[in-house]
Amino acid sequence: MYSRNIWKNRPNARLTIVNHPIGERRVWLEMAEKNAELAIGQKLSSKSTQQHRLAMLNEVLQLEGVERLECFDISHTMGEATVASCVVYDKGGMQPSEYRRYNIESAKPGDDYAAMREVLTRRYRKLAEGEGKMPDVVLIDGGKGQCAWRWRFLPNWASTSPSSAWPKGEERKPGLETLILPYLEKTLQLRQDHPALHLIQTVRDESHRFAITGHRARRAKARTASTLEDIPGIGAKRRQSLLMRFGGLRGVVAASVDDLAQVDGISQMLAEKIYNALH
Repeated sequence: MYSRNIWKNRPNARLTIVNHPIGERRVWLEMAEKNAELAIGQKLSSKSTQQHRLAMLNEVLQLEGVERLECFDISHTMGEATVASCVVYDKGGMQPSEYRRYNIESAKPGDDYAAMREVLTRRYRKLAEGEGKMPDVVLIDGGKGQCAWRWRFLPNWASTSPSSAWPKGEERKPGLETLILPYLEKTLQLRQDHPALHLIQTVRDESHRFAITGHRARRAKARTASTLEDIPGIGAKRRQSLLMRFGGLRGVVAASVDDLAQVDGISQMLAEKIYNALH
């Protein structure tokens, strides 16, 4: 076997093709062929499943041509470090490269309605101005309160407002989701094995995961900065030196006074002050 780099460096290299391998090489070839067949079968099966789920979702929503879904979720801890997520389902699968996170700034801590209003405003104002692609359906992980925000302002920006559905499930238990469809003025509860429900659950869970990941990162960063910033004598340069030396706030907390004093710019007296403040 020759890699592409070898052929590039040795354009005149001799290539030998074995048509009928025997022994161990034949076993390897048969194994490779079997793996390729399985991979192709799984790919075709997955594509067929996604197409079926999308078709059933179109039927449930009483719409046609729905292919692109955008789902939003809000994550915070008692109002701290609120982050909104937007994930995209298109072309028969999730599109991670099109995911977006939004740090919520204007909404009051714990006000999920205002947080949802902010993220939808920021998201669709740009899309309405021609930056990006408008979705066919907007999914919001929440209840009727979040629904109201969307219908108040979104139609004013887009010439063709995307149809929307809002899944809500008690403790996120499969089968308990209720689809709130304002444009049809009704709600639906799909059976647990419904293909459309499986698609919605996939998109919703991904949105939830993406929001929580962003929230935890933002919360950890804020807590790390504020903890060290509260110590007199610790500026940005010394804080960065401490975090780099010990690999983060947890390492700084675990360090002894003598360990802290070994960091550039940290005297014995300041090391004691840091240790006492963190403990």
